[in-house]
Amino acid sequence: MLKNLKTIPLDLYNSLLNSYSMVFFSRSHVFAGIMILVSFFDPVAGLSGIVAVLSANLAAYFIGLNRLNILSGMYAFNALLVGLGTGVYFQWSAELFILLVFSSLLTVFLSVFFEGMIGKYNLPFLTLPFLISFWLVMLAARRYTGLDISERGIFTYNEVYDWGGQPLLTAYNWFNELRLPMGLSTYFKSLSAIFFQYHLLPGILIAIGLMFYSRIAFILSLLGFYSAYLYYQFIGANFDELNYSFIGFNFILTAIAVGGYFIIPSKYSFLWIIFLTPVISILISSSTEFLITFQLSTYSLPFNIIVLLFLYLLRFRQGRKNKLDLVVFQEYSPEKNLYSQHNSRTRFRDFFYLPFGLPFLGEWQVTQGHRGEFTHKEDWQHAWDFEVADEKGKTYSGDGNSLSDFYSYNKPVLACADGWIEEIASQVEDNQPGDINIRENWGNTIIIKHLDGLYSKVSHLKKESICVEKGAWVKKGDKLALCGNSGRSPKPHIHFQIQSTPYIGSTTLDYPLGRYIKHESGRYSFQSWEKPQKGDILSNIEKVGSISRAFHFIPGQHLIFKVAEEGKADTFQEWVVETDIYNYTYLNCQETGSKAYFRSEQDLHYFTAFSGDRSSLLYSFYLTAYKVALGFYPNLQIKDEFPLHIMNPGPWKILQDFVAPFYLFIRSEYSLDYISMNDELDRSGITLRTKVEQLTMSSVKMISEGELFIGDGQIDSFSVNRKGRKITARQVKNRDEKIEEGKS
Repeated sequence: MLKNLKTIPLDLYNSLLNSYSMVFFSRSHVFAGIMILVSFFDPVAGLSGIVAVLSANLAAYFIGLNRLNILSGMYAFNALLVGLGTGVYFQWSAELFILLVFSSLLTVFLSVFFEGMIGKYNLPFLTLPFLISFWLVMLAARRYTGLDISERGIFTYNEVYDWGGQPLLTAYNWFNELRLPMGLSTYFKSLSAIFFQYHLLPGILIAIGLMFYSRIAFILSLLGFYSAYLYYQFIGANFDELNYSFIGFNFILTAIAVGGYFIIPSKYSFLWIIFLTPVISILISSSTEFLITFQLSTYSLPFNIIVLLFLYLLRFRQGRKNKLDLVVFQEYSPEKNLYSQHNSRTRFRDFFYLPFGLPFLGEWQVTQGHRGEFTHKEDWQHAWDFEVADEKGKTYSGDGNSLSDFYSYNKPVLACADGWIEEIASQVEDNQPGDINIRENWGNTIIIKHLDGLYSKVSHLKKESICVEKGAWVKKGDKLALCGNSGRSPKPHIHFQIQSTPYIGSTTLDYPLGRYIKHESGRYSFQSWEKPQKGDILSNIEKVGSISRAFHFIPGQHLIFKVAEEGKADTFQEWVVETDIYNYTYLNCQETGSKAYFRSEQDLHYFTAFSGDRSSLLYSFYLTAYKVALGFYPNLQIKDEFPLHIMNPGPWKILQDFVAPFYLFIRSEYSLDYISMNDELDRSGITLRTKVEQLTMSSVKMISEGELFIGDGQIDSFSVNRKGRKITARQVKNRDEKIEEGKS
């Protein structure tokens, strides 16, 4: 308990900043600092905002709400808006302080209520708690005689002079006398109105902070506002409604929320901002007419209604979902959301598929693919036939008159993925070469259920060779049976297909294979999420024990490296394998706090995300071991791409941010080459070489070059050359251990 109490001051600091930045769907502390400054253009409002945030966060903390949500500002940004609004309307007093504390508590209650009520539909509660709480406070305050209505703003020049003297008054006059177009002036005032300010300067500062935080969000704010401006001009509506009531921010916040925060920024999300503008205008005018009866303002009600309705609507889509991609993992930045989604689409373009392996050992050839010459037609077109062939492409030895002449015959047939044995047929006789059995078309068959609506089928198996039972659980790679020649099969082969129903004879699904090696004239290529073609020679990735063990990171495991860099004294860095509350596994650098998230599967290790210090050793390792297949094939090359925001591509990044929803002209490519294996017997002493390049239009820039040396079940060492800075790290058992001289 004492340890938890010690973390409260730091938690309150972080949650305070995040509460300000969350108003614009951000976690930028720099942006938060700008908004805190803006809030103090009215000192009472600024102080009231601070009191409200601290009250809400302390209440949430001692109630025992989720700490990560508190730190993110989730439970306090609505209280912040209530505090700012209340501070603008009333003079500072002890009564106001008490009102702020308990109205903040009410706002926390409402936030948790809406989190539960609409959160179950996977919808955000936005500023609904602020609206209800602030309306209730304004209604209640009419009966609170201890509160004094604010007179600030009546003698503005005197107040400005009292706050900052002649320099501030001069600056205030300069900004007020700016001859800006009405549209631009109203845009800045609408931004400032989000923080209950009604001047140009706060809006200009917020616009600068918005551009610093996100170029896409800044463009969206302009698009949302000017779409409204043009619509009001076209429809003949009174634009003064926006200029004097300062509710134009509804268009701005809706544009940022729909265009780039909850939805991946794209030309389609930008187009929808334009389509939603008239609907927001209708809601602004109608809700204003209704609420004026109670002497209340509409505030952010139209923004809440439109965003919630639109997000709810998108969950009922049945087609064209790729036109508007909902953000799955929120990174609190339109750019990061976009770049991560693009990277995921490139790396895992079919990642929602189950990664099926090949149903055999060794190298087999595709003798009939999708839309085959003989079978695999119409509803059954998405299937493969596999056979073993020799170097000349022949599938049998001798004259081929006997089943035993065929290389495929009697070879093991494997489970392509984990699942339950759903159906078995095992008593069909094997045909002699050249003969077929049309009546029992599929021959001996096994169907495996992997997921609801997802099954795999292998057919033409050898009679009575099936070694599993119906209902049994099998793992990927388990032996199921032997290859035979039963059913409509003139020669021994494996028929393999994916289907959505559990029956022998079911139609096929157009479904890719997960990961495999393609063999071409002694050369190897790594394939993932592809559909093999006729003539391709394939094999599963054969794991090499030393590589597999080296990348088998277990939670709680410590990795200690001695780091050498020319001209500097040797240092040590220690990484610990940890998991977060979502069960994602990562390497945590004890010295820098950096984190590199990864996944280790049966045949592949790959990193999925990085956060922290980009000058750290862990970041160098992240660049070097970004994607490693757990087998060894001489001269095999694996390619991949990094998310753009991870690589920090320099000044070009700013321009890329502005045009990113429409066109990406920067890419960061990763390549891994399998160089050598010193010991063929125990398959250790493996050297891998990596390269990271940045491609900007027609130019190529080297980011880093690295080398990994894998010994007997561990990463012995790795070296990285980045910007002429070469670092070598060797793994040791502890910080006192000396490294053997001459070890590679």
